[in-house]
Amino acid sequence: MLTAGDELLQGADSVVPVPLHPWRRGREGFYQAVELARHLRPPMRCILWRVRATAPQTALDARARRRNLDGAFRLSPFVTSRRRQQWLEGRTVVLIDDVRTTGATLEACATLLKAVGVKEVRALTVAKADLHLVGRERPRTETAE
Repeated sequence: MLTAGDELLQGADSVVPVPLHPWRRGREGFYQAVELARHLRPPMRCILWRVRATAPQTALDARARRRNLDGAFRLSPFVTSRRRQQWLEGRTVVLIDDVRTTGATLEACATLLKAVGVKEVRALTVAKADLHLVGRERPRTETAE
């Protein structure tokens, strides 16, 4: 991921893992985006929270995915105005996630980050799901984007 994402990571101020809902994190016992982000060069900032549990995205079409994510994310309450100014305002942030399907989750996170002053949002994922299989069976994935 570090090698494949080198261009995206160049000049970035931080990497931000796409958050899991706490219920899902506890159930799965593994937070993929954080595990991926911790090995990248810019500092990792866990500044986004998933505040609403959402239905699994795999069975939904693109429009339903966007609706499913409405209001699902917010900025962490631990991001003070000072940290917001240091970490976000006018900065370049790279969102990190394991799989991109339609991009609805990344888009929802990027929209929030832009609303709080981030200048540029980039996204780096390990895999891209095969849209032809989504909703029919477990998505097949390609190698790093």
